[in-house]
Amino acid sequence: MQISMTVNGNEVTSDIEPRVLLVHYIREVLGLTGTHWGCDTSNCGTCVVLLDGQPVKSCTVLAAMAAGHDVRTVEGLASGTTLDPVQQGFMEEHGLQCGFCTPGMMLTARALLDKNPHPKEHEIRQAISGQICRCTGYATIVRSVQWAAAHPAAGAGPGEGADEVLDGTDTVVEDVATETEDSEVKA
Repeated sequence: MQISMTVNGNEVTSDIEPRVLLVHYIREVLGLTGTHWGCDTSNCGTCVVLLDGQPVKSCTVLAAMAAGHDVRTVEGLASGTTLDPVQQGFMEEHGLQCGFCTPGMMLTARALLDKNPHPKEHEIRQAISGQICRCTGYATIVRSVQWAAAHPAAGAGPGEGADEVLDGTDTVVEDVATETEDSEVKA
C-alpha cells in the first residue's frame, strides 16, 4: 500500500506492507535511526515520536495509521544548527547517560513545553512517567526539562501537546520517576 505523511516538515510517500509499525517505517524506510526501538511491549517508551504534536509510542502505531499526519522525530527538534531548548537542556543538566531513552524523553518534553511552557516538577514527572530510564534516576531529566522551560527558543510559544504518552491502551502508567527520587544522589 502507498502512504504519505509529513516527517520533520518533509512530505514523504512510500510503498509499504500494511502491517509495518511506525517505528520500523521511521528507522528502516526513512533511515531516521534517532527513534529507538526497545522493549517490544510498549512499556519502555524509547520509541516515542510526536504525531500531530502528541507523543505516541511508535511501536504501537501502524505506519498506515500515520498516513496524512505530521510526524516529528528527534532529528526534527533542532532548527538547522540551533538546538531545541530541550536538547540544550539535556546537555546543560546532564539529562542523559547511555542516551537510549533520550530521544523519546526529549520529544515528550517538547510536547509538554508546547502545551505548558512552565510546568511544575510533578507535571514533568507525570509527562515522562510512560518512559523508562535505567541510567539517570530521572532527577537530571527533570532538571533538563526545567532548564528548557527557563530558556525557551526565540519565538517559541505554546502550541499543541499532551500531558501523557499514549501507549495504545487506556491504562494509567504509574509514575516510576518518583520511585527513584528518594534513593538518588543529587549532583
